[in-house]
Amino acid sequence: MSTLKTLVGLLFMPVPLALGVMLLGLVFLLLRRRLVGTGMLVMAPLLVGLASWGPVADSLLHRLERAHPPLLDASGLEDVQAIVVLGSGYYANERLPITSQMTDTSLVRLAEGVRLYRQLQDVPLLVAGGSRDDAPPIADGYVRAARALGVPEDDLLQMDWPVDTAEEAYGTVEMMGEGATVIVVTSASHMRRSIRHFQHVGLNPIPAPTRHKAGMPGEASVAYWIPGSIHLRKTERALYEYMGLIAYRLDHRWR
Repeated sequence: MSTLKTLVGLLFMPVPLALGVMLLGLVFLLLRRRLVGTGMLVMAPLLVGLASWGPVADSLLHRLERAHPPLLDASGLEDVQAIVVLGSGYYANERLPITSQMTDTSLVRLAEGVRLYRQLQDVPLLVAGGSRDDAPPIADGYVRAARALGVPEDDLLQMDWPVDTAEEAYGTVEMMGEGATVIVVTSASHMRRSIRHFQHVGLNPIPAPTRHKAGMPGEASVAYWIPGSIHLRKTERALYEYMGLIAYRLDHRWR
């Protein structure tokens, strides 16, 4: 089911969607429906162009990222039982340093988790993330990187089976118990959906969003107003999360 949702999400990204619209437009032209076919052929590059434009990408992403403010200082929090770092990506390669084996998103999430860990001192760091194939689980990479950053073995908890956010929430409640207060560390765009999953299983999550992408320095530059791949990736990130929120609502409505 998780693989199917990922596939559907990828197919509705701007580039695959635009290619589908172009193919459909060609079909209409072959059927001599010239007005419809021509309209679709014009619409396809326009769709990609808008998705690659900075103002559009930031507008979509900002609505997600502002849902929860960053947790700048956790030192005053009480009864926190764990800092949970949600999984992202890890590609094991012993010829490279561990920092090169983690994706950029994973490194930022882990760095934020370690920062909060140092503020709280006596709260364990729970790292999450499994693997959909025979590759080592993401949590293994997190553990290795956390050790390299000075987190003691005794303060590390590992959850190496979840392959999506829902499983991470269920795994956390199994390990920490229902009603536990946990700090959830993930990308700012992913936080709204993550908090809903953690609340649904009976946890008391405290959001600690990181890796904010919308509204970053550079909006005044010419490059910001010219369509480009960096903006397209922001749009893809936002669309994936919006579809994830829809899937969450439908999933719980059908239960």
